[in-house]
Amino acid sequence: MASRLALQENADLLTVQTAALLHDAEGSAPGGDKSERATHHLNSAEFAQQVLDQAGWQKEDIAKVLHCIRAHRFRSGLEEPVTIEAKVLFDADKLDVLGAIGAARTIAYAVLDHMPVYADVSDQFERTGKEEPGEKHSSYHEYIFKLRKVKDRLYTNSARIIARGRHRYLKNFYERLQKEMRSEI
Repeated sequence: MASRLALQENADLLTVQTAALLHDAEGSAPGGDKSERATHHLNSAEFAQQVLDQAGWQKEDIAKVLHCIRAHRFRSGLEEPVTIEAKVLFDADKLDVLGAIGAARTIAYAVLDHMPVYADVSDQFERTGKEEPGEKHSSYHEYIFKLRKVKDRLYTNSARIIARGRHRYLKNFYERLQKEMRSEI
């Protein structure tokens, strides 16, 4: 997807492909340490720096890749994507959480983290993103908190077009899951 978007957006293909291969290299595995996951973009950038230095890359080219990696995290807000390459990587990474892949991925992460696939969302969570005491975080919570907003955060026209259909699929999936879990259908 990163290559497809890079070609459609006239981004540097080598920068995007290299960043795509290395952007989740350190600390992004599900079920692991949550603080490590929260900084995986920074840890992956450090790893990429070492790999690309050892491969003899030019400092300017390394800097382009590192910016893409550091700026790809949805929740960090520390470094926004500025270059077209960073925007392409950000968007390609976010498209992975939408559609059928997004549904499968979100459920797999929930299971690996010992969370339920579905649990009702409290009014408090709906308003603030914070669970009430005893409320279990589920893949549905992740949809409410993050996934339903992803399409509005994309940078490139190419990704926004793809996101429309994937968003619709994911929305319909979670609406159906909610109804089935409540025995409404």
